[in-house]
Amino acid sequence: MEYPFFGSRRMAVMLNVNRKRAQRLMGILGIEALYPKPDLSRPAPGHQIYPYLLRGVPILRPNQVWSTDITYIPMQGGFLYLVAVMDWFSRFVLSWELSNTMEIGFCLAAQQAAFRFGQPEIWNNDQGSQFTANAFLAPLQRRGISISMDGRGRALDNVFIERLWRSLKYELIYPGDFAGGHELYSALERYFHFYNHRRPHQALRYQTPADLFPRSSTRKRAG
Repeated sequence: MEYPFFGSRRMAVMLNVNRKRAQRLMGILGIEALYPKPDLSRPAPGHQIYPYLLRGVPILRPNQVWSTDITYIPMQGGFLYLVAVMDWFSRFVLSWELSNTMEIGFCLAAQQAAFRFGQPEIWNNDQGSQFTANAFLAPLQRRGISISMDGRGRALDNVFIERLWRSLKYELIYPGDFAGGHELYSALERYFHFYNHRRPHQALRYQTPADLFPRSSTRKRAG
């Protein structure tokens, strides 16, 4: 936890063991370096891919663009997957869900929870199989929402939610060193409420996301 950016190569050097042993021990302990995992955004054959619509587009108002992404949360005994939906203008986290598998269900649950706040003009996500599945795209299409997808290997196309993951991991996950899912879930509830309503953001001129997201919406379901 002290060096979350160390992968198996550096850990092997630090521990003076060969890399295969470092990999085996890291696997047993559920330790993974902080880096984008390719499996989290792997497309599925036959799924529809949409172009990226946001290059050079100024973000001027709430509900102009929402985005979603999946990250992994390391714990003492392994890891869980976390998905979140965010409003780009305000950085307000509209919804989130945890899962112990990469099945689509937790992504659909987060999508439906986000719609309690209204809907965006554009919905952006990566090309992962969860987000390119018809079950995920159909609710967007029915609502007339424009669909945008990151380019392959272009994490910065969804830069605001990537910054959320960095803040979450360094402010909560690594210091917390959580032992189980129940403890983690409760901590995430507290963190996202703090993130939305109390944490000043330098990029927002030290306002909170709730300061910039429509107040009538934030009262419906404070994150």
